Amino acid sequence: MYSCKYFKIEELVPKNIARKYGERAWQFLDERALITLDILREKFGKIKINDYLFGGSNQYRGFRPPNCTIGADLSQHRFGRAFDCIFLEVDVEVVRTFILENPDEFSFINALELDVSWLHFDTRNCKRTMTFKP
Repeated sequence: MYSCKYFKIEELVPKNIARKYGERAWQFLDERALITLDILREKFGKIKINDYLFGGSNQYRGFRPPNCTIGADLSQHRFGRAFDCIFLEVDVEVVRTFILENPDEFSFINALELDVSWLHFDTRNCKRTMTFKP
């Protein structure tokens, strides 16, 4: 089982999942997405996903359980294959452009959301690299 080098489980799953499962919650997250998070962190610096552990209000920018009312019913977040990342040291457009111009460096990213102020990436099963708008 892969667990991230740079992220605590609470940064990737909602409060109730973290409380109930603790470190076992890694099982709900796609290994390819987790590896990608670590690569993004190493290349572009600090990233914020869920911040409730640090006094923030975000808890659904990573895994979204079936009963979550945020997002689409079949969102990749519900399968542990998607994350919405806020980059703290570089503009998100720099990151998005780099990924699109260098797809081999991010071989697990199969979809990117455009025209949003965060980086939504996911590891869905599709032709890479699919882009979509909100």
